[in-house]
Amino acid sequence: MHTHHSSYNKMSSSFKIGVLLLFLFVQMVIGANPLYHFCSTNSGNFTTYSPYDQSLNKLLGNLHYKTPPNGFGMSSAGPYQAQTFGLSLCRGDVSSEVCASCFVNASAEIRKRCPNNKAATIWYDQCLLKYSSSNFFGQIDNEFKFYLLNINNVSDPTFFNLEAKRLLTSLSNTAYADPRMYAAGVIDLEGSKKLYGLVQCTRDLSSGNCKTCLDNAISDLPSCCDGKEGGRVVGGSCNIRYETYPFVNA
Repeated sequence: MHTHHSSYNKMSSSFKIGVLLLFLFVQMVIGANPLYHFCSTNSGNFTTYSPYDQSLNKLLGNLHYKTPPNGFGMSSAGPYQAQTFGLSLCRGDVSSEVCASCFVNASAEIRKRCPNNKAATIWYDQCLLKYSSSNFFGQIDNEFKFYLLNINNVSDPTFFNLEAKRLLTSLSNTAYADPRMYAAGVIDLEGSKKLYGLVQCTRDLSSGNCKTCLDNAISDLPSCCDGKEGGRVVGGSCNIRYETYPFVNA
C-alpha cells in the first residue's frame, strides 16, 4: 500500500511488492506504526511545559478515558488562551481493549512526531486521533487526506470500479443515518469473488456532513484507486475502504 505521492508510480513493480510485504510485516511486528500522520502548520506552535502543553496532556487524558467504551471521544481542555480541542475514533468493529491500546499508541506517537504543533492528526488501521487549538467540532476536515491502494490490478476495471462505488455508496447511506456513523459490508462479484467495504465518519459531524464527507471520498476513487484490488481514502473526518479480502471483524 502506498500513499498518493506520484514518485511511487516510477518504481519497478518488484520493488513495489518488496515494499508492500515489508510494510505488512512491520505492521504486524510493531503495531505502533501509524498509516500516516500530519503536523498542521496552520495553528502555530507551542513550547514544552507551556500552558498549551499542559492543556494537551489533560485533553489526551480525557480522550483516553472517554474513547474506549464506545469507540469515540471528543473533549476540550485548558483555559481560553491555551485551549485545545480533540477527538479520537476507533474503527467500528474493534473491541474496547484494542481501541484503548490503539489510542495509547496514537497519543504517544503523535506527541513524538508533532512535538510542538498545536494541531496534529495521526491515523492507524484501528484508530484516529486529532487535536487543534481551534474548535473544529462539526466541520468537515479538508486540510489533509491521503490514499492507500493495493498495487494489484483487477482484470475487469470498468465493472469492478462500478461495483466498488455501488458498495461504498450503499454503506455510506447506512452510515450517515446511524448514530455510530459506521458501516461495513460485502457484496458478491463474479464467480466466488467478493468485495468488502467499510465507511466511517467522526461522530462530531452532523449526519448531513457525514454524508458529504463520504460522498467526496467516494468521488476520489477514480483518481486514486482506479482498477485496483483495494483502496482507501482517509481524511480527518471520514474514511472509506474496499478490499477483495475480509479486513474487519464480523
